[in-house]
Amino acid sequence: MASQKERDTHVYMAKLAEQAERYDEMVESMKKVAKLDVELTVEERNLLSVGYKNVIGARRASWRIMSSIEQKEESKGNEQNVKLIKGYRQKVEEELSKICSDILEIIDKHLIPSAGTGEATAATATANTDLSSTHPIRLGLALNFSVFYYEIMNSPERACHLAKQAFDEAIAELDTLSEESYKDSTLIMQLLRDNLTLWTSDLPEEGGEENVKADEPKSADAKSTDAKS
Repeated sequence: MASQKERDTHVYMAKLAEQAERYDEMVESMKKVAKLDVELTVEERNLLSVGYKNVIGARRASWRIMSSIEQKEESKGNEQNVKLIKGYRQKVEEELSKICSDILEIIDKHLIPSAGTGEATAATATANTDLSSTHPIRLGLALNFSVFYYEIMNSPERACHLAKQAFDEAIAELDTLSEESYKDSTLIMQLLRDNLTLWTSDLPEEGGEENVKADEPKSADAKSTDAKS
C-alpha cells in the first residue's frame, strides 16, 4: 500500500505543475494519485479535474483555430492547404480521443472502485438515476454535452436545445436548491445562459436569440451573480 508521503508528493507536484501552467504534467501527477486506489479528497478531485480540463481545453482551442483556417482555405480553393490542415486537425482529434479515453479508464478502473461516498459515486450513476435538475453534476454534464455539439459536431441548434432545456429545468426547481450545491449549480447555470446568448447568433432568426432571452427569468440573474462572487 502506498505511503501517505508518496501521495502527498504527487499532490504537491500537481500543484506545482498547475502554478507553472504545465497541465500535462499536472495530469500525470494526479493520475499517479488515482492509481493508488484510494478515495480522492475534494482537493485531489479538483486538481484532477482542473488538469484534464486545461489539457483538453488547449487542444479544443487548437481544433477551433484549425477548423477556422480550413474553412478560409476552402473558400479560396486552396485544396493542397486544406488537405494539410485536415491531416493536422485529425492529429489533434486523435489526441483528444486519447485523453478522453484515458480519464474514462482512470474513472472506471480506479476512482469508481475506490469511491466510498454518495457524492463520489453520483457521476457514475447519472445515466440511471434521476438527479435533481439543479444538481451540479447533471448541469455540468449538460454544459459539456452542449459544448461538444456546438464545437465538435458543428450543431448549434442541438447545442442550444440541450443548454436551454437544462437551464429551464433548473430554473423551475431553483427554490429546491440546497445550500451545499448552490454556488456550483448557479455558476454552471450562468455558463449555460452565457453560451445560449452566444450560440443563438448562429441560428436562423426565427429560432433566435430573442426567444431565448425572453425565457430567462430575472430571478436567475441575481442568483447567478452571487455564484460568481
